[in-house]
Amino acid sequence: MKTHYYLGWFNNHFPESLSKVLQEDIINRKSLVMISSNPSIYEETGAAERSWLDQAGIMFEEYHLINYSIAKEEAHTLIKNTSVIFLLGGNTVELNRFLAEYELSDSIKKSRAIVMGASAGAINMSAQWLCSKNLGYNVEDSTLYNGIGLDNFAVLSHFDLEHNLTLVQSELSPLSEEMNIYASNKDCAVRVKGDKIDILGTVYLISRSKILRLDETL
Repeated sequence: MKTHYYLGWFNNHFPESLSKVLQEDIINRKSLVMISSNPSIYEETGAAERSWLDQAGIMFEEYHLINYSIAKEEAHTLIKNTSVIFLLGGNTVELNRFLAEYELSDSIKKSRAIVMGASAGAINMSAQWLCSKNLGYNVEDSTLYNGIGLDNFAVLSHFDLEHNLTLVQSELSPLSEEMNIYASNKDCAVRVKGDKIDILGTVYLISRSKILRLDETL
């Protein structure tokens, strides 16, 4: 059964309810493969994300980080054999470029591992995402990017929704006519397990230009 976690950002640690379902889902703890969103930076990448898992009591026998220091072929082998794949937060555009350059998307989709992503990682797990200056990107022109496409929806993760709901709804309205969009702030999660979608924290569904706050189920 496919299990995907689209996470926001957690300043300290996972909430207890999220830790509990992760402990239940992550049974195989042989290895964790983290994919860097800043692949040219080799030091301390993924420290925050790993600390969340550590504090939740989820430890692995092996830890691996995929960045430019790892050969493309080795990266594919690591993904094929891992228990959990974690796409790290950071630079959303750079992560998208790195996934394309190393041709990792198909390998991730074919993997039987649990797939997690935080912020930039969660955004790139989705089918499509919008890069726009109104959504916090340092760009002049808006661009629609293809993500890995683990699930047929779009994600806006780790964004200050409380003060920007009208802007977000307007900006994402065209894309919401094509697919559902899950928009969340920090300290939030969307879990897809099989055909079921669970919600933690403040998450909105934008569908056909309408926006609705979803009830928490975790």
